Amino acid sequence: MLKQAHAISEELIEWRRDFHMHPETGFDVHRTAGIVADELEKMGYRVQRGVGKTGVVAEIGEGGKVVAIRADMDALPIFELNDTEYVSQNIGTMHACGHDSHTAMALGTAQILAKEKLNGRVRFLFQPCEETADDEGLSGAQRMEREGAVIGVDYVIAQHVDPTSPVGTIAITEGPSGGGVDTWFATIKGIGGHGAYPHTTVDPFGLLAHVIMALNNIVSRRLNPFEPAAISIGVVNGGFAENVIPDTISMKGTIRFTSLEVQKQIREEVTRAFEIAKTLGGDYELSFIFGGMPLINDKYVSNVIGQIGRDFLGEDNVREMHKSLGAEDFPEFLKNAPGAMYTLGTKIEGREVYELHHPKFDLDERALPIGTAILAEAALRFLKS
Repeated sequence: MLKQAHAISEELIEWRRDFHMHPETGFDVHRTAGIVADELEKMGYRVQRGVGKTGVVAEIGEGGKVVAIRADMDALPIFELNDTEYVSQNIGTMHACGHDSHTAMALGTAQILAKEKLNGRVRFLFQPCEETADDEGLSGAQRMEREGAVIGVDYVIAQHVDPTSPVGTIAITEGPSGGGVDTWFATIKGIGGHGAYPHTTVDPFGLLAHVIMALNNIVSRRLNPFEPAAISIGVVNGGFAENVIPDTISMKGTIRFTSLEVQKQIREEVTRAFEIAKTLGGDYELSFIFGGMPLINDKYVSNVIGQIGRDFLGEDNVREMHKSLGAEDFPEFLKNAPGAMYTLGTKIEGREVYELHHPKFDLDERALPIGTAILAEAALRFLKS
């Protein structure tokens, strides 16, 4: 597999650079999805276009088990600051999270597997809108899952580039590996008035101070210390003049968790925190939007991927994933089948490390055939399992 993947390195780089030069955001990935679908049809895949608005589902093989491989296609609304021959041509839009390489490697995997005699079926999920959501709050994975993209799938896998780890390494961890996410919206209601006569008001800023203290105590004092979680305030808006106490203050924030039981408890505790506004003579409105499931890598799938990494790269080059509460919508596909996501080292040696979503993010393209080979080998091993 490594030999076959290295043999198509030029095509992998060409695809990746083309996608990088023409990034598209959200569900507006029409050019990217069109190229992907056209290439897959040339390879002999059964292709469905427009799944989850602009996603592409492609399958090859007959009968047996079904292994799904997911690749996200969307970019970010970021002005690229790199000086390369393949710099973004869409000003203000950039592949700053490596989805251009995810798409290229999945296409390379599809090309390799199209020539194999498969003991079952391989299904590719080329997904739009991983980075954000539509007007109904649904991401690309959520849309595709609802439209049946993973019905009948036995295993589903994905990879994500890691600009902080060297080329020739991967990282995989079983169990909780990424956070689930909720967004909360709140309005604290007081009674406004003149800033010179605060005693005639119910100052919403005073209520806010107590609510913030209560919110900040939830993780440290209300949750089990062994349960990873975070509650953050991202937006506070209130007032319009320096001498006027407003009636209301609006707020928005995020919740991160690794189990649905903790998610439920956090929602209850956040509600309890806002009840303080009532205790102090005010009122509040509070709502939650579910953003996505936590990433929980299946033990068996993780072990298979780890073994492939050791076979291809050596024992010392398979590492534990850096766990975080950052959110990914890949877990939506895990509702239907066991699976896992691993990270692929893409660090550029001799260059300052720029993290994901940075305007100078880039990757070492020598990693492309490695990621391609691992995906292809994983598909074959799961079909034979």
